[in-house]
Amino acid sequence: MTTSDPVIHYNLTRFEISASKLNQCPPDQGAEVAFAGRSNAGKSSAINSLTQQTGLARTSKTPGRTQLINFFSLNVEGLRLVDLPGYGYAKVPIAMKLHWQRHLDAYLQHRECLRGVVLVMDIRHPMKEFDEMMVHWCEATGIPLHVLLTKADKLKRGPAQSTLLQLKKALKARLGDNVSVQTFSALKGTGVDQLRVRINNWMLGSPAEDDGDA
Repeated sequence: MTTSDPVIHYNLTRFEISASKLNQCPPDQGAEVAFAGRSNAGKSSAINSLTQQTGLARTSKTPGRTQLINFFSLNVEGLRLVDLPGYGYAKVPIAMKLHWQRHLDAYLQHRECLRGVVLVMDIRHPMKEFDEMMVHWCEATGIPLHVLLTKADKLKRGPAQSTLLQLKKALKARLGDNVSVQTFSALKGTGVDQLRVRINNWMLGSPAEDDGDA
């Protein structure tokens, strides 16, 4: 990496726009990394930990509140993080789930600047129906997938590592080198650097880490 190469400063991430339909999204240019996950898996907390901003992605005690595709601009021009609608929570009406799923499918199928998907799963409850749908989509399209096993602080190290290794083995058998898996804890701040390296690699073609300061 040379001094002229761009460096992502995640703490400078800013909200750009929310979209309820594909045609309301920013121009399909540059590069995006999308975060997806069941609405109670800790997706917003993961985004906030990544960007060192407690309120960038909204967190709620009522899962399923995020109904829009939310775009966040990184400090490097043309690079964005995307918070996809979370659904799959039992108390959300079926009609609303189907509404979100249509928008999610349209984005995933047609967004050409999408470089990779971060799939957020609760380490205690991995590979639920929504997770399987996302893995299948990445398997079919060849879009790189990075699985974030959140709330790792809720398990002891042994069980956490066991879940990590089992899931990594299963997904590697399906997606090969197009998938990576890690443990993560927003509460403890563990796994944030590893996540940044993965996103840097997708966005910049380099595993360079964020230097942390603007």
